[in-house]
Amino acid sequence: MPTDILLILIIILVAVIVIRGPKTMPKWGAALGKGVKDAKSEAAKAQAEIQARATAPDAPPPPDPAGPGAGTQPPA
Repeated sequence: MPTDILLILIIILVAVIVIRGPKTMPKWGAALGKGVKDAKSEAAKAQAEIQARATAPDAPPPPDPAGPGAGTQPPA
């Protein structure tokens, strides 16, 4: 099964090269490399943020915006 998918991808790549020409391949490679680099840096940032939140001391919960005792009085 994976071999079939790989064969199809190779055929598509060859067809694209024949149609578009080999001169555009460096641009594609540069764009792909930049995309991978950006994805890795964003993943590293997300991992660092998760790690920072996991190791940070627990902060007290934010105060209730309605004030203390809000909603505890029975209706009149």
